[in-house]
Amino acid sequence: MAGTAGKDRLEEKGIGCELVPIKSDGDLDLITSIYAMGVQGVFTKTLDAALLAGRIDIAVHSMKDVPVTPAQELTIAAVLPRGNYKDVLVIKDTGNRSVPSTGTTGLTIATGSIRRKAQWLNRYPNHVIDNLRGNVNTRLRKVTENDWYGAIFAAAGLERLNLCKDQTIELDWMLPAPAQGIICITCREKDQEILDICQTVNHVPTQVCATIEREFLQTLMGGCSTPIAALAVIENEKVIFKGRVLSLNGSDSKEITSEVAVSEATGLGKRIAAELLKTDAIKLIEQIRNG
Repeated sequence: MAGTAGKDRLEEKGIGCELVPIKSDGDLDLITSIYAMGVQGVFTKTLDAALLAGRIDIAVHSMKDVPVTPAQELTIAAVLPRGNYKDVLVIKDTGNRSVPSTGTTGLTIATGSIRRKAQWLNRYPNHVIDNLRGNVNTRLRKVTENDWYGAIFAAAGLERLNLCKDQTIELDWMLPAPAQGIICITCREKDQEILDICQTVNHVPTQVCATIEREFLQTLMGGCSTPIAALAVIENEKVIFKGRVLSLNGSDSKEITSEVAVSEATGLGKRIAAELLKTDAIKLIEQIRNG
């Protein structure tokens, strides 16, 4: 899905591409939770190896899965315009298209994301979370096969596949993973020709927002499967940022916001994270670090 989007953007610029499908460790192991598999590079290591071996020239990723510290000798060469960054609830019963009230108890919601789990339990402490793994179609099938109220998905993934319009409810209160909804292209950092080609499809506003969100995550020592959420948007020449860190079980949550001119956005993610670390949010960060 991400690979096709990257290929299409390059071909729009007249650059011929051949798609080479590669399955990651995260795609192959559909039982173990992402958090248990480790937080760094579950969906990128296999493609990194193919790049370093010269089997491929570029790798295309969902950017939220890319570690904040790239593999040695590799770099992010471009980001594409951001898609829908929101999370959505895909409900099993299409006759009841509503988000549960905060007082409901006993409902089961499925997700493989520790961030989504923590935010859901923060809002619905009496619900049960089931682990959900697999590609989009596999996860959608599991929704119909299991006795769940619904499951949480990234809106961008469903929209790119044109799926589930009648079964989705936007979770406006849930903050996304850093760089959610963004597709990025990586390549070998010394391959200047490929770097130059990739820059022709780079979307600078999206790059600015992704950088801020990933700096926030990196400064807090988080990975792609941690209960840390962040969103930066550009409106009227200003960057509006909101970040959130939660306890692993969702029982506690700390949030921080900031608004600065785009011209002052360099290093914003680091500054905001440093500010957060001066508060009692440090206890939540230490809990995440210690697992």
